[in-house]
Amino acid sequence: MDFLTSSTHLHIFSWVVGIIVFLIAATQPLDSKVRKIMKMVVRVFYILIIITGLALFIKFMSGDAALYGIKFILGIVTIGMMEMVFARQAKNKSAQLFWILFAVSVLATVALGFHLPFGLKLF
Repeated sequence: MDFLTSSTHLHIFSWVVGIIVFLIAATQPLDSKVRKIMKMVVRVFYILIIITGLALFIKFMSGDAALYGIKFILGIVTIGMMEMVFARQAKNKSAQLFWILFAVSVLATVALGFHLPFGLKLF
């Protein structure tokens, strides 16, 4: 399983594609067949994101366990906000709060991920 932790490329690919598919699915009409298919695809990417993130967490938590743990929790919260957007839209209720929480959690997760020792040094 070294391919999961040899670099962050698979994890980054997973969450980038997952977010893109989520945005496409969330903007489709509620009764659309495309929306249903895209929701299934994004849920497959949730699994990929969690598996690759967990593998990275296990391998690198010895460096800074607290920050890696916070990032792992933020990642789970981000996925939860994505699902809450879907749930609120399905009930024809306002999902604005969950869109905002999704954006904040994505930004916090990505910023923390880039800040960690194994992350890219963007800032």
